[in-house]
Amino acid sequence: MTESVRGVDGHGARSAGARPTQAPRVLVVDDEAQLRELIELTLVGMGLDVDCAQDLAQARRLLSVKEYALCLTDMRLTDGLGLELVSEIGREHPELPVAVITAYGSAENAVAALKAGAFDYLSKPVALETLRNLVRSAIEPPADDGEGLGESARGQLLGDSEPMQEVRAAIARLARSMAPVTITGESGSGKELAARLLHASANRAGKPFIAVNCGAIPENLMEAEFFGYRKGAFTGADQERDGFFQAASGGTLFLDEIADLPFAMQVKLLRAIQEKRVRKVGGSSEDPVDVRIISATHQDLAQCVTAGRFRQDLYYRLNVIELRLPPLRERASDIPQLAEAILKRLCERAQIDRPPALLPATLNYLRSYSFPGNVRELENILERALAFSDGRVIGIEDLGLKPMVSDSAADERDEQDASLRAAVKLGDTVLFDEDGIPQSLPDYLDQLERDAILRALEKTRYNRTAAARLLGITFRALRYRMQRLDIQ
Repeated sequence: MTESVRGVDGHGARSAGARPTQAPRVLVVDDEAQLRELIELTLVGMGLDVDCAQDLAQARRLLSVKEYALCLTDMRLTDGLGLELVSEIGREHPELPVAVITAYGSAENAVAALKAGAFDYLSKPVALETLRNLVRSAIEPPADDGEGLGESARGQLLGDSEPMQEVRAAIARLARSMAPVTITGESGSGKELAARLLHASANRAGKPFIAVNCGAIPENLMEAEFFGYRKGAFTGADQERDGFFQAASGGTLFLDEIADLPFAMQVKLLRAIQEKRVRKVGGSSEDPVDVRIISATHQDLAQCVTAGRFRQDLYYRLNVIELRLPPLRERASDIPQLAEAILKRLCERAQIDRPPALLPATLNYLRSYSFPGNVRELENILERALAFSDGRVIGIEDLGLKPMVSDSAADERDEQDASLRAAVKLGDTVLFDEDGIPQSLPDYLDQLERDAILRALEKTRYNRTAAARLLGITFRALRYRMQRLDIQ
């Protein structure tokens, strides 16, 4: 084939004054001569070089002597299955993206190919515009170089703990693929941030990212919202309107809380994902769509399938690749970095020049907290603490959290002998051994603090503001300590 400008412009046009370079080369493997010729003509029109093979043996020979930017293979060949070629390329040419061509409506084959490592799939009869979009997605370089995520993208998902490094590494690997991804994790763990980072790391970064909360759309409006509608399709449809699929064209459609999708809508969504076509409400024809589907849920989709609340075929279509986000309690070492970034953002929003510092004791307290609401709860806690702090530092009392004992400490305490616990403390009196050493240092320190606070309250006639001043602490700190020590 003739040389062309590096890259794909959709028409094979050469920019004025550009230096010719070797065109990307594509390998097409199919036993149907007419389909091979159609694909070859389309790709040549995009400025690409093309080699064709009619079976696995010929494809293997070509792969052994030439380098390719993309491989397109049929699922069924005269001497084997296209899945064999997908697996071989994954082992021997891991940087080469592979797309498979499947029979019309063969969802099982498409899912199997994606799980085997295929970049994407095409359904027969092959739609040329869909083919062009797939080729552009495969050949155009992704937003990141593959060695790591850019700092701007990386900053969206903070944390240097091992679990977060694994998440970012997985996102970097998934950036080149078009396979559907399901992001799982507890509420507030950052599933949408992960989806946005996956979009920003891929070659679709310049295209739309449309986020949809499946649980927030009225059921009677879902089809119109997802697929759009024609003018006059129903009462109030005074003009034609695109849906989420059309709005995300060329980019990513993020379906949050996918488990909340009504059963009837699951059927329509399954067809749109399988066939890559949608029909507007009131329309008579289907339009091709080019979107990558990323879904998310805090529920266990497999259990939803077992309970009959979620379609099994849609589950297998969406859950080709699962990306799990760890809860905050599994990456407590990230809390200082997260807290610093959150406080900085909150202060910028409130036009505060300098964020208050978190005391070491405060950070230790946050690390020991279980955070059932994850990062979202951390942000709420810090926003409240910022309002209650003196503007310079944030203490434990500013967090507004109830005193707690860590699970490990509670377990250790429960394992102690009951008679020993009774001997440590009798009423409000701390016991000492014969050398004058307290048998429970925490109880001893609490007793000292309790006595000092009671004396200060008595001296100030139970004026807590004056007592706090006498003790050299803030009123909020005194109130917190009184609550912790159960001083009424």
